[in-house]
This record gives sequence, structure tokens and C-alpha cells, in this order.
Amino acid sequence: MPIEDARRWNTRYRTRGGASPAEPHSFLVEHQPLLPRSGRAVDIAMGRGGNAGWLLAQNLDVVGIDISTVAVQAAKCHWPMLAAVVADLTMFYLPPDSFDVILNFYYLDRTLWPVYKRALRPGGLLIFETFTRARLANRPETDPRYLLSAGELRAAFQGWDILTYREGGMDADGQMRTTASLVARRDR
Repeated sequence: MPIEDARRWNTRYRTRGGASPAEPHSFLVEHQPLLPRSGRAVDIAMGRGGNAGWLLAQNLDVVGIDISTVAVQAAKCHWPMLAAVVADLTMFYLPPDSFDVILNFYYLDRTLWPVYKRALRPGGLLIFETFTRARLANRPETDPRYLLSAGELRAAFQGWDILTYREGGMDADGQMRTTASLVARRDR
């Protein structure tokens, strides 16, 4: 696992409330009616586990994966039923047809996209949200390799049943949204 990434994220979680429970992302909560009533989910780059913990409360069995030992320990402390794994996602194997839900919030590794297709069971949901290049207007120091181009997320999953897609626009506070968000169902 890239030691420098693990160190950076461990430091970030230690200094920014690493022990307190995280809240689930509003985009996930908004799409609760689409979730299966039971099944397996995986939360990619789960951080402190807010999304994973929320999925546990929705009656799903959840695997949460993150490179940060600090984040994984915090998540496991708050949600003991969570199967929490410290791993480098570039080297982690997701078995085929294993998950009913895959979450990917604010982590961009394009090489995982075909892995998601294989790892989801037929009819499974991918819930994905991350930053676009529009973020550079306010955060020019952001590495553009980790930002989506306009329309890239939709194009990457064009063969799927796209249930929700939004990109840009304004958020509830009237601020410019610099994210792309997708809920898509794997074909059966």
C-alpha cells in the first residue's frame, strides 16, 4: 500500500475529528428508497464510515475499505458490525457478483470502474459522487488527475440503467456544485 497515502490520510483523520462518527452523504440518504431491503454492500474509500454505518442501519451487510488505519478504527469503534478493512484499493480484489450495492464517494480511480461492473450482482446499484474539474475554479491546487471531466461519469456507465445523474448546478445553499453524482443499476 502506498505508505505516503496512508500517512497523509492518517494525519488528516487524527487532526480533523478522526474519532467522531461521520455523517452519511446526503446523496446516499436521498436515494434510500432504491436500496435493497437486505444484501451486501461495499463502501469504497469509506473514511470514518458514515455511509457504511448508515447502510448497516438499512439492514445491509457492509464491507468498508480505506487506506487509513485511523479512519477504519474509528468506523469499527462506532459500528462494530461493520466488516472494516485497511487496504490499498489499487491492490484490493472485489469478487465477481458479490455485492448488491457499491458506494464510491470522493475517491476517483478509473481503473475500478470495470471492477464495479463485475463485483455488482445483476440488478445491483452503484452510488457514486466525486469532484469534477469545476473544482479547480475555487481549489486550483487540486490535482486534476483526480477530477472528472464534464460528462465523464455518465459516459463511463452509459450501458447501465442510470436512475439519477447530476453534474454541476447549484446546491441547496446556492453554491456552485463541483461534483458529478450517479445512481446506476447493473443490467440483469
